[in-house]
Amino acid sequence: MLPSSLSDLPARLLMLVPVWLSLTVHEFAHAWSAFKLGDGTAQEQGRLTLNPLAHIDFIGTLILPLLGIPFGWAKPVPVNPLRFDRRWNIRHGMLLTAAAGPISNLLLALLSTIVLGVMARVGVIQTGAESYYVLLRMLIVINISLAVFNMLPLYPLDGSRVADGVMPDSMRPAWEKFCRVAPFLFLGVIIFGREIIAIPSEFLLTGLNGLLRLIING
Repeated sequence: MLPSSLSDLPARLLMLVPVWLSLTVHEFAHAWSAFKLGDGTAQEQGRLTLNPLAHIDFIGTLILPLLGIPFGWAKPVPVNPLRFDRRWNIRHGMLLTAAAGPISNLLLALLSTIVLGVMARVGVIQTGAESYYVLLRMLIVINISLAVFNMLPLYPLDGSRVADGVMPDSMRPAWEKFCRVAPFLFLGVIIFGREIIAIPSEFLLTGLNGLLRLIING
């Protein structure tokens, strides 16, 4: 859970750190995977970097956290599938570049859990309201939420490109019909679909909490 003090300005400013870090890693992962597949577009535009200033979206990475909303988005990384290495077709290349973002968030959540557990085990921090603890807990929750949300198979989310990459030809006509209404479904998820994200997020957080207890208690 995130701290209840997010109504306070200091807590909102603190939340900028995990939000910016999470979104920066997410976009860097897109840029890095595209670069490895042969597309240097993101590198040429200065997006193959872990500098958060290169990825900031005024609303998604600044305004929303300052409003106390533990979520956001960054500027999308440009990907030109026509520049992929010939070993990769466009669909599979886009699948890999799209999946890299949510996977990076899951890995960052896992790493944060391990760091938090080790620090608590050796007594560097206590599992309470200390700023380090709160920061790491925010990092875990935000990254899990970002990963789950982005894997929904709705355009413009990463999950739509992942689904497109694995969709068999026999199901493609139905998939294309679904894609035509996906923007409306996406809007519905934004407004009404909190539980769609909350249920799998809670499942993943339960697993990470179990890992955290295991590291702390041995």
